[in-house]
Amino acid sequence: MNQYETTIILTPLLSEEVAKEVIAKFTKTLTDNGAEIVQEDNWGLKKLAYPIEKKSTGYYHLTEYKVSGEVIGKFELELKRDERVMRFLTVRLDKHAVAYNEKKRNGAFNKKKAEAAN
Repeated sequence: MNQYETTIILTPLLSEEVAKEVIAKFTKTLTDNGAEIVQEDNWGLKKLAYPIEKKSTGYYHLTEYKVSGEVIGKFELELKRDERVMRFLTVRLDKHAVAYNEKKRNGAFNKKKAEAAN
């Protein structure tokens, strides 16, 4: 099983509750196909670098998970079919990216914590 990371941008026309429901639907799709969710990170409503579908903001959500490669095609097909998803990007993480994300989750890059210890 490989480790993947998917960033999803949802349309800003959704309410916060509906955006969470959409993300829960995609998370359920992954877990139903045997994925192990490593981390989820909801970035909320952010400004886009350039307009997409005449919209300048979008709800960002990042999901890191472990799954076999065959499931990715099914998952991305679900994302493409949903009109509430403006963009998505799925990346397979190599061993260095997995190690970096693990350190980041454990707070190795938290400067405030390091300064407080001094």
